[in-house]
Amino acid sequence: MSEASSSVPGQQPTLAILISGRGSNMLAIAKACQTGQLAARVSLVVSNRPEAAGIAAASALGLDTAVIDHTAFDSRRDFDQALHERLLVVRPDWIVLAGFMRILTRSFVERWEGRILNIHPSLLPRYPGLDTHARAIAAGDSHAGASVHIVSPELDAGPVIAQVQVPILPDDTTESLAQRVLKEEHTLYIQALQQCVGRHGLASLLP
Repeated sequence: MSEASSSVPGQQPTLAILISGRGSNMLAIAKACQTGQLAARVSLVVSNRPEAAGIAAASALGLDTAVIDHTAFDSRRDFDQALHERLLVVRPDWIVLAGFMRILTRSFVERWEGRILNIHPSLLPRYPGLDTHARAIAAGDSHAGASVHIVSPELDAGPVIAQVQVPILPDDTTESLAQRVLKEEHTLYIQALQQCVGRHGLASLLP
């Protein structure tokens, strides 16, 4: 059973954003919330890495932050339990994975079923997992891109709710392609969240 959110009718939906690094998507989402472009509120930013630059950046925006160092736990299950307990404090409407480099356990995903979003740098179902840009270039694809999807227990396999295509140029490297895709990710994630805010659960997002 999915955990209940803390929102009540008439209040803005809340987001908990999970990061592992710079948090560029997190910052784009947070600024969209603060300017009113996105009718939601970031209630918490969590990193699994104490050195993640995104934590300081989130604090500079006045956001509540937490660090749950995954290396302090003996197992993924123990880490996910600590993450779950911290999220229960704020009970977000949506958990937003934004460069969060941890694979969540089935039990965690099922506890928050239909309420976890992820952005993946490929046109899913093509290229789940890592090294997506290198794989797209090596395959001779004409386009790469990004996908926002509902997180399921299977890696990068949940229902896709938004995508953007980015042309692969003849002289592209993995780095140049990644930079262009990331720029589009910032817009795509906000657009996907605009579809989600005020809705609860998977059924409301699917045809």
